[in-house]
Amino acid sequence: MVSPSTVLFRGIALACMAILPLAAHGQERVRARDLGVAPGIFSPGKFNAITDVAGVRVGQVTLREGDKVRTGVTAVLPHAGNAYRSRVPAALHVGNGYGKFAGGSQVDELGELETPILLTCTLCVWKAADAMAAWMLEQPDMQEVRSINPVVGETNDGDLNDIRARPITADAVRKALEGATTGPVEEGSVGAGTGTIAFGWKGGIGTSSRVLPASLGGWTVGVLVQTNFGGVLQVMGAPVGRELGRYSFQNAVAQHDANTKGMADDRGDGSVIIVIATDAPLSDRNLKRVASRAMMGLGRTGSSASNGSGDYALAFSTADSVRRAFDAPRLTTTELANAEMSAVFQASVDAVEEAVYNSLFMATTVTGNGTTAEAIPLDRVRRILVEHGIHSP
Repeated sequence: MVSPSTVLFRGIALACMAILPLAAHGQERVRARDLGVAPGIFSPGKFNAITDVAGVRVGQVTLREGDKVRTGVTAVLPHAGNAYRSRVPAALHVGNGYGKFAGGSQVDELGELETPILLTCTLCVWKAADAMAAWMLEQPDMQEVRSINPVVGETNDGDLNDIRARPITADAVRKALEGATTGPVEEGSVGAGTGTIAFGWKGGIGTSSRVLPASLGGWTVGVLVQTNFGGVLQVMGAPVGRELGRYSFQNAVAQHDANTKGMADDRGDGSVIIVIATDAPLSDRNLKRVASRAMMGLGRTGSSASNGSGDYALAFSTADSVRRAFDAPRLTTTELANAEMSAVFQASVDAVEEAVYNSLFMATTVTGNGTTAEAIPLDRVRRILVEHGIHSP
């Protein structure tokens, strides 16, 4: 047996095997706004996180075992109550469906969530779903429940993580759910983002939010992403991926370079899960429209939603006026009209874009399973942004 070590997660400790330290190549990791990257026109909330939507909580468990396991669980809880008995309207949009999104068909059919949302690695989806179902059934007033729809999204962290070991445990899932809190959200190489890679650099968990002006309703939109996809990275339009010399199809583009001949080409495969929360009173129909806008924010960062990428966006509303009691014979709701949706769309697109940047900029270099994923070099990113007029020197 390997001697126990510490598994890091938000606010909780979980025993695990010995770990390798993270390296950031001596660079302080900062969020996008610290580099002058502030997409859009609306201001962020207090934490610039999905938890700026009142009641939303996030819990994370990071698993680092020996030199192979680099994975984790991220849980998003829509409110402080029982998600089964007090359901929130929700909708799922699939940009490219190369993935496993457990529970998606029932969300589509009924337009609501009845569990929290879990994010993890590909081969651990079913273990995570089983653990959350067991946890939910143990909650108060659940004695008569005979069906439950766990919602679990995934990205494949098999380069950095021994994914075939399926290392996620029921204990890890429970601790992520029970440790979920409001306030700041840890980003980068943590939770479900521990072993992910994006645009050829270390990816991870990122989050952002927007608060609409009072004249536009004053609603808050919060986003959390798990990034593990590729493409040609651009930051606020600056061609960061090309100037750093790391982007999809670069070998095919540069065939005249003898050093690239015979090398496998990165085709931008991978996946991304996007969770959008809002306190705007939206129906599941309009939440479907919100979720679809996530792909616009994703596209701004340089993704083309490649053939081998699972690009999923789930949106939900926490507003009391659209909440659904599980046993209500009638639903009486007051929701935002179609004509009032445009500002919510704008906020969603901008927050998705920034959340992706935060996932990259806050990620630290990770070595696992015989592979090293480097953190994107922020000093070089800063210089590129200055050259393109996005950040002042």
